[in-house]
Amino acid sequence: MLKRAKALFLGLMTSVISLPFSGTLGAEEATWNLNMPRGVTEVSQAAYDIHMIMMWICTVIGVLVFGFMFYVMFAHRKSRGVKAANFHENLTVEILWTIVPALILIVMAVPATTALLKVYDTENPDIDIKVTGYQWKWQYEYIGEDIKFMSELRTSQDEQYGREPKGEHYLREVTQPLVIPTNKKVRFLITGNDVIHSWWVPDFAVKRDAIPGLFTAAWAKTDQPGTYVGACTELCGKDHSRMPVVVEVKEEADYEAWLAGKKEEAVLYKSTIGKQWTNEELMAKGEAVYSVSCAGCHQSEGQGIAGIFPSLIGSSIVTGPVEGHIGILINGVAGSAMQSFADQLSEVDLAAVIHYKRNSWGNDMDDIVQPLDILNYKQSQ
Repeated sequence: MLKRAKALFLGLMTSVISLPFSGTLGAEEATWNLNMPRGVTEVSQAAYDIHMIMMWICTVIGVLVFGFMFYVMFAHRKSRGVKAANFHENLTVEILWTIVPALILIVMAVPATTALLKVYDTENPDIDIKVTGYQWKWQYEYIGEDIKFMSELRTSQDEQYGREPKGEHYLREVTQPLVIPTNKKVRFLITGNDVIHSWWVPDFAVKRDAIPGLFTAAWAKTDQPGTYVGACTELCGKDHSRMPVVVEVKEEADYEAWLAGKKEEAVLYKSTIGKQWTNEELMAKGEAVYSVSCAGCHQSEGQGIAGIFPSLIGSSIVTGPVEGHIGILINGVAGSAMQSFADQLSEVDLAAVIHYKRNSWGNDMDDIVQPLDILNYKQSQ
């Protein structure tokens, strides 16, 4: 029995010690997904390297300590007639077990400190992007470029509540992803609008709390184009699990083309504010805006949730004066979950969704709300 136990122990130790030299480590890691991801940025790869250094230092220490301990227990067991030695202090040993751990800690601290300095070096970015957390969406603003947009969950209500089969990108698809270029240092200035959120992209090794009234900074630089997915990691209310982070990294030329396209959209948008929209145009656009920005609380058919989110069917707000309805969306309602949408939706989107609510589910108000009405209301405040 003892021989079998000894053979098993030696086999286990051999396997552990030979692990770093195993050619199958990469395949096993990819299959089991046990290790932390290497990521695609300088910061994430520095964090991964530190993690691996620490892990192997701890592994070697563990193998040596437990190996020696098990050897002593087997080789000097009582059944072999071994008697315990009777000794006191040993100055040499005491000096060694003070100096050696101190040296090991220094070896661990130097690369860790270097990596931390890199993580918090947010100076001299090529691009600044303001990230604002809302319940339950993200807003991205490209500083100096006059580009700002909301990124909201695109998964349909029917899919979320099991009325339709879940798609491949269930709860990981958004209306507009954040887009950044390769080989540029991008600084994220992260804050919150209502409650505390947390912006996290694992492949970037970036996770910062989005706190109302404060800014936290992080940065990323990568040479690997692709789509990277993260999430809000701070419990922030009913739809906390439904505010994914999606970042597209494009080659520099593709990014410049995307940026030019967004600037053209901004110019085109300004021309649509003064346009007289038809009922059909407003209803179509309003339905799309409602499904993304309103249905999470008021539900897909406007019925709301009793005692929590009011129904819009026959509501005194929806069927009342249009100025009051506009005011609710522009200013929100203090002390309730109804937040201000003034900075979240454009004048066109606000006009469309208000018109849609006032002319859906039996709310036949037969009035038309134009983007210019929204702009005039904002300017009058």
